[in-house]
Amino acid sequence: MDLSKIKTLIDFVGRSNITELTVTEKDVTVRIFRSSPAEVAVAEPSQDTGSKISLVSDAPSSAEKTSHAVKAPVFGVLHRAPAPGEPPFVAIGDAVEEGQTLFIIEAMKVFNTIAAPRFGRITHLTDIDNGEVETGDLLAEIA
Repeated sequence: MDLSKIKTLIDFVGRSNITELTVTEKDVTVRIFRSSPAEVAVAEPSQDTGSKISLVSDAPSSAEKTSHAVKAPVFGVLHRAPAPGEPPFVAIGDAVEEGQTLFIIEAMKVFNTIAAPRFGRITHLTDIDNGEVETGDLLAEIA
C-alpha cells in the first residue's frame, strides 16, 4: 500500500464520524483510529493476509424534538435514489418508518445507507442529488 493511499484514508477518517478504519491490501494492514473527534487520526501498519475493510461509526444519539434533522454522517456523494433513473427513496410529505432508507452516501467506493432515525413525515429534503455533501450537512428533516 502506497503512502498517498494511506494519507487519503487518514483524511477520510478525519472528515467523517468514523472512529476506526482497518484496510488490508495484500500482506499489509493499516488501522486508522481516533478516540475522540478532537484527536488526530493515527495510522498503525501491521503484517496480515487477505483483503478487508471495516468501519466503526461514532453516531451520537439525540433527544426527541418536534422536528428531527438528518445530517450527513460522512463526506461523500449523495444519492437520493437506489439507482440512476429510479424514483428517489423519499419525497417531501412522505411518511417514513424508523430504519427506512432515505439516502445513500458513496464514500471511497463504499455505499453507506442513511436510514430514518425515527418515524414521522419528511418536511425538508436537500436539493443535492449525485453531488458531494460534507459531514454534518442537513439532508432532511422529519416531523
